[in-house]
Amino acid sequence: MNLESPKTNVAQSAEYIFNALTDIKNFEKLMPENIAKFEVIDENCFEFGLKGMPEIKLVKKEATPNSKVILGAASSKLPFTLTANITAISESSTDVQLFFEGEFNAMMAMMVKGPITKFIETLAGNMNKL
Repeated sequence: MNLESPKTNVAQSAEYIFNALTDIKNFEKLMPENIAKFEVIDENCFEFGLKGMPEIKLVKKEATPNSKVILGAASSKLPFTLTANITAISESSTDVQLFFEGEFNAMMAMMVKGPITKFIETLAGNMNKL
C-alpha cells in the first residue's frame, strides 16, 4: 500500500527542515490533536499512540542530508516506512511531502487506508510548527 500526502510549503530552509525531522522529539509537534501518547525511546526511536489505535514505534532508518528522512516500523508485524522528501525551493522556502509504504493484506489495507491517509496529511500540514 502506497500513500502520499500533499506537498506542504514551509518557510524554512531545507537544512532546517532536515535537522528538525532528524531530531525525532520534534515529531511530537507534528502529531494530530487526538494523540494519546508520545514517548521518545532514544535519539533514533519514538513511540506514539492515537486514541482508538494501537501504539506504534518508529525508528529512524535513513537520512540523506537536506533531502530525505526515512522512518520505519520497529515491529515486523506491520512492516512500513514513512519517508519525508524535502525539496529546497529557495533559501527560505522548502516543500515537504510524506510517503507511506506498507505491506498489508487486503483486509488490513482497507481498514487502515483512511486513518493513515488522514494521519500523514496531518503530519505534513503541521510542518509549519517545526
